[in-house]
Amino acid sequence: MKTDLEQLIELKKSKKAILIAHYYQESQIQDAADFIGDSYAMAMYANKQESKLVIVAGVKFMGETIKVLNPDKKILLPDLNAGCSLADSCTPQVFSHFKAKYPGAFVMTYINSSLAIKAMSDVICTSSNAVKIASQIPKDKKIIFGPDQHLGRYVAKKLGREMILFPGNCFVHTSFSYKELASLKAQHPQANVVAHPECEDSILSQADFIGSTSELLKYTQDSEANTFIVLTEPGIIHQMKLKNPQKTFLMGPDLDGCACNECPHMKLNTIQKVINCLKDETPEIIINSRDASLARPALDRMIEMASR
Repeated sequence: MKTDLEQLIELKKSKKAILIAHYYQESQIQDAADFIGDSYAMAMYANKQESKLVIVAGVKFMGETIKVLNPDKKILLPDLNAGCSLADSCTPQVFSHFKAKYPGAFVMTYINSSLAIKAMSDVICTSSNAVKIASQIPKDKKIIFGPDQHLGRYVAKKLGREMILFPGNCFVHTSFSYKELASLKAQHPQANVVAHPECEDSILSQADFIGSTSELLKYTQDSEANTFIVLTEPGIIHQMKLKNPQKTFLMGPDLDGCACNECPHMKLNTIQKVINCLKDETPEIIINSRDASLARPALDRMIEMASR
């Protein structure tokens, strides 16, 4: 009897489909994927492929972004309920009210947002290119940054520039405990602390390296350190271990001292759901054409500014 992994690989081949997965997906899905990356890399990879059938193993905003950039492709998401607490907290009504307080401001929006929010933006960014993009915005322009206040604060500090921060956050990244982290560091004094910029400033102040998921992975490969305390969603640990089997990776602790900061939305996707999704070619990402046409220029601007 074939394993789930074997079934999926065979099904992909017969359907001429590609599977793109985020680092936060369960390890079996990562092992079956044609490509694994962060939000930006996932979108760029899909854009370069000839296949017209793409399964996005991630959350809804990732599928929407890939669909906008690839309107002629059929984009599938294994579970349409795989949302994002950060994206969901920033509704068009709330964001519109927030924007209205700062007329004329340049709106820079994190990719972890709904398509409707992207449609209200001047440029999109990811955690891997946010600093680069913000550095190109004229200094006389006020910048509204949303929806993640902690990433925005990190960018503002890196550039020494004031930014207007929408008060959103990712509950996975804000549940790490400064006190418990200090305790874990004391137990492993040789460990390097690596953190995602969606973490709170107090946590970032303890990090040896701050970066996007792909940047964290690269750092652990290049670093001479042998032990790492990882402050992001634990799905990335699978790739870290594959790339560095001789190194030790410890998940950062939450307020209860538990290394269990999983994203329940990301984990809604299972390998069986991916198989069923590909078999039935559903559920499909269907987007609002008006939002797509308004969001496309902001996404194109991100790609152009990130490549400079």
